[in-house]
Amino acid sequence: MRADTSSLISKRWRSESRVRLTKEYNCGLVFSFGTNDMAMEDGILRVSLEDSINNAKKILAEANAWLPTLWVGPPPVNDDNMPFASLPGRERFFSSTRIGALNVSYKYLAQTLDIPYLDVFTPLSGNPEWISSFHSDDGVHPSKKGYQLLAKIVNLWPAWRSWFDDKQEVFKQP
Repeated sequence: MRADTSSLISKRWRSESRVRLTKEYNCGLVFSFGTNDMAMEDGILRVSLEDSINNAKKILAEANAWLPTLWVGPPPVNDDNMPFASLPGRERFFSSTRIGALNVSYKYLAQTLDIPYLDVFTPLSGNPEWISSFHSDDGVHPSKKGYQLLAKIVNLWPAWRSWFDDKQEVFKQP
């Protein structure tokens, strides 16, 4: 959900998923969050690095125990377009440096939890097409071109592909 932090997601992901993902269907979970955690608002980080990691651990461990789970890391932002104003009077300062540090921690956590993790931060942060894909007044949400770059990375990810190439095996529910 737009503007949600891991703290907000942690409180409701299970109840929202439970009503949508029933045993009658082959289901899996894909998570991607963290960018909003690393935003500064009124000089305060929305979610500390430590709390973000703890939230992620709680969410992903529970999710992985329930259904097949994948995790897509947070993408970089265009730091030159900060601050981001989602509403008049609400400015948030996103930082690719903070997001990059979170990405490294998330990758390590994913290894620990044995959950497939896609690092999109690394290939996108050095990609001039990604940085130029942001709208002129928004350094957080890319244009169609940026979303196409992101989708291509996800689509080529072996863990993602395995869900579609052999879904009967992947989605066996306990």
